Formats: sequence, structure tokens, C-alpha cells
Amino acid sequence: MSPHSQTYAGAFADPVFAAQSVFRTLMDGFARPGTLGRLSASATPPSPLCNASGAVALTLCDHDAPVWLSPALSRSAVPQWIAFHTGACVTDAKDEARFAFVEKGAAVPGFDQFALGTQEYPDRSTTLVVEVEALAGGLPLVARGPGIKEAVIIAPIGLPDVFLDLWTANRAIFPRGIDLVLTAGDAVLCLPRTTKLERE
Repeated sequence: MSPHSQTYAGAFADPVFAAQSVFRTLMDGFARPGTLGRLSASATPPSPLCNASGAVALTLCDHDAPVWLSPALSRSAVPQWIAFHTGACVTDAKDEARFAFVEKGAAVPGFDQFALGTQEYPDRSTTLVVEVEALAGGLPLVARGPGIKEAVIIAPIGLPDVFLDLWTANRAIFPRGIDLVLTAGDAVLCLPRTTKLERE
């Protein structure tokens, strides 16, 4: 498929119902951090954006939400695909982005490079969407906080070595900070900034 045709293909077959389904899955994931959500709606974005991240982009991005893309994504057909299907513009400034996408295996920027919101408007922050190798089978981390009864174990494969340090620093500036969506295959794992993570 040519880069030109990739721009127009791969969106939801039924945009309204598919976006509603993905949105419910994401909201449930943020309400119950650490649980795996399966996306029933499928998208086929241009490589190297994965299907789940593409579905998240189609659901959340719009003309009022600037998007930052990792270098490999920005050099692909992904910027045109997102712009065509959502109306969102791509920005090079991380701290202007409402949503940011990183493909599997790419370097994850420091969280403090993104918009962190303010004390008065903590919602004016970036939601970071990162594809990983898998959402289970990795180094176990204990998650605690709102939406978690006592504790839950998460074990994604493919997080950067400094992830726990980045996340601890992010949580320390609450109510400011980023929120995180991890994707793999057709699944998502949501971590709001309120979630505390520790090694098991």
C-alpha cells in the first residue's frame, strides 16, 4: 500500500460505535488502574503505529488536541493518517501536546518534557500512549491507589529501565503530571497519575 493510500485507509469501519467502545474501555481502565482492557474495535494505522494505539488516537484525538509523535512515527504516514481521520494537528513541542504516541522499542522521553498541567488546571496535561512488547510477563510492579482495592500486580514487557523513577517523580507532583496508556496487540493498560508503583 502506498503512503498516499495509507492516509485514507485503516480507520474504524463504524466510527461512532467503535469510538464509543474504545472510550468506554479506556475510561474503565483509568477507573480501575492496572486492569487489562481489550479493544473490540479495530484500526489499522500505518506502520509503525500499532493497532491499539491507532484505535486510541482515533478515539481521543481531535482538532482541539495537538499530538506529539516519536521521531519514527513522525517520519511515517502516521501524521497524515491522524490528521485526516481526526482533524488533530501534529506538534514538535512536547509541552504543547494533549496526546503523545511512542511506538514499540522507541526511546520514551522524560515525562517532565510534556505538558504537566497546573495546580489550577491539572487536566491541561499530556496523555502519553506507549506501545510495549507485552502487557504481562515482565518485571512485576505493585500498583496501589484510587480505583485499586488493595494492590494489583502489573508486569509489562518493554518499559525503559528508568520507568519506575520517571513514574515516581510524576506522581510526586500530583495533581499535576501525565497520565499513561500502555498498548500491546489489541489491549490497553491505563495508569493515571494517582497510581503508586513499587517493585514487588
